[in-house]
This record gives sequence, structure tokens and C-alpha cells, in this order.
Amino acid sequence: MKNLSLALARGIAVVALASGSLALGQASQPAPATTSDHDVTHDQFDVDRAAADAVSVVERFSTALAAGRIDSAARELDPKVVILESGGVEQSRDEYLAGHAKADSELLKKAHIPLQRRTARATGELAWVASQSQIHVAKGAETNLIDSTETMVLHKATDGWKIVHIHWSSRRASAQQTGQT
Repeated sequence: MKNLSLALARGIAVVALASGSLALGQASQPAPATTSDHDVTHDQFDVDRAAADAVSVVERFSTALAAGRIDSAARELDPKVVILESGGVEQSRDEYLAGHAKADSELLKKAHIPLQRRTARATGELAWVASQSQIHVAKGAETNLIDSTETMVLHKATDGWKIVHIHWSSRRASAQQTGQT
């Protein structure tokens, strides 16, 4: 595969679209989520009951961003959110919104992102949600497959859970996964 453009490389790391949404009412016994590519089993979701509302925030953020509703996505972020990606850092919600939020949104509108695995825990006022996905993005005549991981840390404020930290990481899927040799 040829090198991905900077906008694509930055945007591919935004994951957790609700394409494989977890039934949150069953947090202690997660229901399988289904995508068009494969079934996600109970073993692939490990979300404790205390983290269910935090997972809902992560899903709302990702879904809003993918739908181009950047203002809605921004409401899920703490004003002092720290976002780490590809060796870069954005130190606030305003910096992210002025930076690559729009490019992320534009890319996600065109991507198919089956959620492969999710783990989430909460204790007291802190929660973390770790997700693994594979992003499918058409670029010209070919489809790029990108393995993507995401960790979000959330803080429970008086108005609910807010995302205070995001770490996105991605890489091209292996040749074995893409069917190339």
C-alpha cells in the first residue's frame, strides 16, 4: 500500500463507531454486537456495570463525530481534554476543534469501522474505555484496512461523564489480514 495522506493517517485513528454497538443495559453480561463483517462475541466485550454510562459517552462522541455533528461530539469532551495521537498532542477541546476534528469527521463519514473488542472499567469518579477496531477506508480503487486502538479516560462531573483523555493509535493491517502477500 502507498503511504496514507496525513489527513487520512490522523483520521483513521478515531474509532468506536456504533457499527458494533454494545447493549449497555446488560453491562455485566454484554450482549453480542453484530457488524456486516462478523459477529462480535461476548468474550470480545468486557464492560463492568459501573462503566456502562461512560461507554455511552464514548459511543455518543464517536457517532456524533462520524455524522459530522462536531458540536454534539464536543459536548462529550472536557474543556481540558488531552488528546495524544501519532506522537502529537492537543491540550484542550478548543485546540482539537480548531485542529483536526473536522478532518476526522470527514474521513469517518466515508469509513466502515467494525468494533472488534472493548474493555471498560470505572471506579469512583474515573472510568476508562479501551476499544479495538479495524477501519475500512476506500482510497481510489482500493480499500485500506487499518488496525486501530483507542483509550479514553473519563471523569464523572456533576453534569455526567466527560472525556478527559484520548489516546489514538493505528497502523496498516497486516498483509495476512488484507489478503496480500
